Formats: sequence, structure tokens, C-alpha cells
Amino acid sequence: MNIVVLVKQVPDSGTQRSLDPSDNTVARAGADNVVNEIDEYAIEEALTVKEAQGGEVTVLTVGPASATDAIRKALSMGADKAVHVVDDAIHGSCAIQTSAILAAALQQMEYDLVLTGATSTDGQVAVMPALLAERLGIPQVSGAQKLTVEGSTVKVNRQTDGGYWALEAPLPAIVSTWDTINEPRYPSFKGIMAAKKKPVETKSLADLGIDPSTVGLASATSSVLDFAGRPPKGEGVKVNDEGDGAQKFVEYLASQKIV
Repeated sequence: MNIVVLVKQVPDSGTQRSLDPSDNTVARAGADNVVNEIDEYAIEEALTVKEAQGGEVTVLTVGPASATDAIRKALSMGADKAVHVVDDAIHGSCAIQTSAILAAALQQMEYDLVLTGATSTDGQVAVMPALLAERLGIPQVSGAQKLTVEGSTVKVNRQTDGGYWALEAPLPAIVSTWDTINEPRYPSFKGIMAAKKKPVETKSLADLGIDPSTVGLASATSSVLDFAGRPPKGEGVKVNDEGDGAQKFVEYLASQKIV
């Protein structure tokens, strides 16, 4: 069983995040960058399937040189090897462009199952699994809260507001996972030391056969035109109840377009 896990390095959601005013892209250089939190659940699920079925877990990421830190975190958890697509021309790529890069990388790899987190905490578009499924021509099952592999079939309980849907798809397939699927393991000291010796293959756009002019900010299908910081918190509004407090409260909510 060959499993590929897509991992993304993102600015820590627990710290202040911002955009770079020079090009309106996410400011990563000075940020506290970490593995996308939900991706850790996909890594854990890949390791669980490997422990039950045997095989190999490969981490795949697209990002700057600093994304090596995210790769090492996944390797220290137990993944076997990694592929890192890094190229200056990728900067500012939209989700559609990134999916083309990931699909090209996956086409050069052997896989039975591709696992991803349900979304990333920086972009929060949650479309990558569907984009990849379309490009690769394989089934996609999203929002897994439980996953099992039986022979050449992957079975998933998809999380919903009222319970779950039981779905299955033939392998190879791509599955996105929610944070309800498991509890990610902490890297052990032994795992951290072993990660330093695990192979990390670096690929450029040229290695993938991708024209640099088709990716990057200049040709992105979406971009941030403008942004502004959060306005300072203003003073509260006091409503004196003189028998008409409820009416005044509703009128205030209406003036703020809340109701």
C-alpha cells in the first residue's frame, strides 16, 4: 500500500497573521510557520493504514525552502520519505495552479491512496482534493471521520451535521480527512532523530514539465486586490430600558444590519 499525504506549511493560526503589502500575498517570511493543523490528522491516518496494511507513506508538499520544516515534522511522526516541489516561480500561485503542480508531481509517483486535510488554515478554500481528483481522473471522497481499506476499496464515513454518510470508492482514490478522524501522535525523540536521515527529494517546475509562466501571481486565477487591518474596537452602545428596551435593542441590531 503506497500512501501519499499532502502537507502544507502555513503561518500558525494561533499567532497574528498578515499579508505582505508588496504583493498582497500571505506574509510567510516573518511568520511562525507550522504544519497545517488538519494535515496532521491525514498524516496520522496514513500511518494507521500503513501499520494495518503495510507499505510506505510519502509526504508531498509545494512550498518555499522553509517548508522543509513541515516535511521533517511529518517524517518525525513516522512517514518514510518526502517530495518537496520548490521553485521561485510558484510564489503567489492560486489553488488551480497549485493543483496542476501537485497533480504533475503525483503523476511521477506510485500511489494507491492520497490523503489530505479537509482544508488549510491560511487559504480555507477546501477545493484541492476535488481539483486533484479531476486532474488525475481518480475518485475523491471528502470529509472523512473514519477510514478503512479493504482490498482495492477505501470505505469512508463522511462527517455531516446530522451524522455521517457511508461511502466507498475503488483505489486509487483521494480522501480528505477532518480532525474528528483520529488523534495525531507526537513525534518521539527517536522519530525526530530518524527523520534527519530519511530521503527528501526536491523537484523544480522543470522536473515536472511545467511552464513557469503558467503558475505564479502574474497568471493566478484569483488574487487579493486590497486589504486593511482590523479596525480598533470602538466603545459599546448603552441602551437604557425605559419600558422600550427591547424595541431599542432591535432597532440597534437593525442599524448594524445584524437583523
